[in-house]
Amino acid sequence: MNLVSDWQEWKTKREQDLAGPYGWLALVSLDWLAETPREYPDLPGLWWQDADAAYLDPQGADVTHEGKPITGVQRFELVNSGAGTRVAAGDVEVEIARRSGYLIRVHDPKAPVLREFHGVPAYEPGPGWVLTGRFEPFDEPRPTTVGAVVEGLSHVYTAPGVVRFEHNGGEHTLTAFNGKDGGLSILFNDATSGVTTYAANRSLAVPAPDATGTVVLDFNRAVNLPCAFTDYATCPLPPEGNRLAFAVEAGEKLPYERA
Repeated sequence: MNLVSDWQEWKTKREQDLAGPYGWLALVSLDWLAETPREYPDLPGLWWQDADAAYLDPQGADVTHEGKPITGVQRFELVNSGAGTRVAAGDVEVEIARRSGYLIRVHDPKAPVLREFHGVPAYEPGPGWVLTGRFEPFDEPRPTTVGAVVEGLSHVYTAPGVVRFEHNGGEHTLTAFNGKDGGLSILFNDATSGVTTYAANRSLAVPAPDATGTVVLDFNRAVNLPCAFTDYATCPLPPEGNRLAFAVEAGEKLPYERA
């Protein structure tokens, strides 16, 4: 395995995903729904919410959801802090998400940020930032409330345990959330935050622990969350205790868009 070439391949794929026509860089607006049906600029139909769901009345407009035309009032009940869903309207996609209340965000392939995107600055990868740690599960997964980059908003995620690791002779502990494919997701900041990296947060995907609980933390692959690129994101902040006192000079730096 070649760390540098593998990292470069990963980075290329990461930037290709960011440059997708309907990805995070394509966001051009964010609106919170109200209980009274109303129109939104350049969007078809009427939109509103109640305590449980969001609603769209297309008012005869040509819109689709999951490939099927919406011909009457459509109800969208989503998990709070979970994945959203999308409605296609012409050449844009309208994302519906639940973040305490419901919001709609427009993904437009002609977005200025997307058009001007030319990659993400990052530290050069190094083997010194590939660390071994140990996952210690809680007796029961813990619902964990964290703040958000949007004032007054919070998110609730499930924390299955903590990861302990050593660096420069000291032991460090980070709360981990559930990740993909049995892995973990760690939100953190460190001494570079607000200096060379985005102030609010970075994220590290950690592969599933092995049979002994051993995990590998490759900080070379620490990434920015969407809020580092756009004001139309509602990203979570790291949980209490997930600020590292040392400088993690690895992974993605402050995006050009924020410099």
